[in-house]
Amino acid sequence: MNDALPVSARGLVKLYGELVAVDHVDLTVEKGDVFGYLGPNGAGKTTSLRMLLGLIRPTEGSIELFGRDPQVAGAKALTGVAGFVEGPTFYPYLTARRNLRLLAAYDDGDSRSRIEELLELVELDDRGDDKVGGYSHGMRQRLGIAAALLREPKLLLLDEPTTGLDPAGMRDMRDLVRRLAGEGITVLLSSHLLTEVEEVCDRVAIIRSGRVVYEGELDELRRTAGLSYRLRTTDDERAARVCAAQPGIDAVAPGDRSGLTFRASSERAVGELSLALAEAGALVLELAPRHATLEDLFFELTEERPVAVAA
Repeated sequence: MNDALPVSARGLVKLYGELVAVDHVDLTVEKGDVFGYLGPNGAGKTTSLRMLLGLIRPTEGSIELFGRDPQVAGAKALTGVAGFVEGPTFYPYLTARRNLRLLAAYDDGDSRSRIEELLELVELDDRGDDKVGGYSHGMRQRLGIAAALLREPKLLLLDEPTTGLDPAGMRDMRDLVRRLAGEGITVLLSSHLLTEVEEVCDRVAIIRSGRVVYEGELDELRRTAGLSYRLRTTDDERAARVCAAQPGIDAVAPGDRSGLTFRASSERAVGELSLALAEAGALVLELAPRHATLEDLFFELTEERPVAVAA
């Protein structure tokens, strides 16, 4: 594998007639990333992954996987790349082992020798002789990852890997992704589930209506929310008017149950607000900093509404 980026996409556009499914998307996935591609259903995530894997041709833009363009190099561009889009598919009347052996037969390498190791990795070694038609959705998802790992990829693309899983299955899938990342595999994971991305990813791109509205580190995304606070006073209605007029204070909104929430440009602005509230007769009962969650920021970026920080 050369030193080129695992994924470098520039200006990706996909049109279906007059429908713009993907609108000038740029993506950069670096080696070692667990990269979350996050957005509501229908935002363009799966279409983007299909273009990255060469399954559909972009209307405009360029793609390189480890420096190779799937539209130019064809299957050779997918050397070291594996994954699945919209769920893995297997022969339901064959066992898991037989399905993996069939896939390994297309490979000239030593993929077949890795089948038992991979079944153990995805915790299906005790069910490997069962027909896949009797598998649960979560078991098929895990088998899909085993199939993707047959050729020891350096880049793994997973489209909504936890969709349809129960909480235990989601936990197991997150643990598996962490283990794979710990083994040096770069992972690009698309999802509409905020908790999934927050728990396993270190970098994210958030897509809305086919456009990327944020790309970068999760920690940096959280910092963009500014300093958020919860406020309760003896007169919250009067306090809201004071906050709205105070320099350095914005995004004033009702709290979840009582009081107010607001954002501040600095801690000094919060101190000056405290004095202004006292002078206005709205005595402070509670004033506490609060951290914006990924969910808060996700809704702000995808629904174009102010951040309302959760308790």
